[in-house]
Amino acid sequence: MVPELPDIPVYLESLQTRCAARVLEGVRISGPALLRSVDPPVSAVSGKRVVGFRRIGKRVVFELEDQLFVVIHLMVAGRFRWRARGATLSRKIGLAAFDFESGTLLLTEAGHKKRASLHVVRGETALAEHDPGGLEVLESSEESFAERLCVENHTLKRALTDPHLFSGIGNAYSDEILHRAGLSPIKLTRRLTPPEIGRLHRAVLEVLPEWTERLRAKTGGKFPEKVTAFHPEMAVHGKYREPCPVCASPVQRIVYADNETNYCARCQTGGRLLADRAMSQLLKKDWPRSLEELEARRQRGRDGSSAGD
Repeated sequence: MVPELPDIPVYLESLQTRCAARVLEGVRISGPALLRSVDPPVSAVSGKRVVGFRRIGKRVVFELEDQLFVVIHLMVAGRFRWRARGATLSRKIGLAAFDFESGTLLLTEAGHKKRASLHVVRGETALAEHDPGGLEVLESSEESFAERLCVENHTLKRALTDPHLFSGIGNAYSDEILHRAGLSPIKLTRRLTPPEIGRLHRAVLEVLPEWTERLRAKTGGKFPEKVTAFHPEMAVHGKYREPCPVCASPVQRIVYADNETNYCARCQTGGRLLADRAMSQLLKKDWPRSLEELEARRQRGRDGSSAGD
C-alpha cells in the first residue's frame, strides 16, 4: 500500500518535530535504483539546515536551505524509520539514511521490487515538475470537486485514485470514501447525479480527516513505524467476507493486478455483485449476480458438505 493522504501528514508532523531547523549532516544511499536525479548531486544537501517538510500528492518533500528540496516517493513498500544517530542500513531493505545530530531517518523498502525514488532539485520551479496536478480535495469546494471529477468519464474508483485528478487519495481510503458515500466503485463519473456528487464530496471531507486524527492518535507522539493499509476500524477495505458495519452483509472484493477494491454490495451496488475480469471469465455464467444468489450457493455447498459427512 502506498502511504496516502492520512498517512503522510502524520509522517510530516513526526519529521517536523524531530528534524526541522536541524542540519542534515549527510545522506547515505545503499539502494542503487533509489536516486533518480544527478543535478544537483545528492551531496549538495549535506550540511544544509531543514526549513520544513511538505506533501506533494503522495510524495514527501524535505525543504532545505538554498532552495534545495529532497523529493521522496515511497511507492508501495517504502517506509521511514527513526533511529539513533548513525544507525546502520539493513542490507536487505535499507535504501538510504539521513543523518541528523538528533538521530537518523532510515528509508526502507520491503520486497524485491524496489520502486521508491529520491530526487534532489533546486528551486520551486523544479519542485513543481514533481506535482501530478491533482486537486487538493480537503481544500476543494463541491463545485471544483465536481468539475475535476467529471473532466473525464472514468469509474469512481479510478477517478479518486488518479493523482492527476485528486491529490493523495489511494486504494485503501478510496474504498472507505465510496462506502461512506454509498456509491459503486465502478459507477461512471459522468453518470453521477448532483446529489451523488455532493455525497461523495462530503464523504471525502469526512473520511480523510477522521483517519488522519485516528492515525495521529495511534502514534501518540511516537514516530509512525507501522504504516499500513489495513486497520480494524475500517469499514470495508481489507474486510473481505467480514460484515459491513452498516448492514452486516459480507464485504465483497474485486481483485486486479496488485490491488483490490472492497465494497458492500447492499450499501453500494443495490445488492449486485461486481465481477473482476479474471473471475468472470473463469466462471462465466456461473458467476453469482447478487448477494442472495451467492448465499444460496454457499448454503448448497454447506448442505452438500454435511451430507457427505
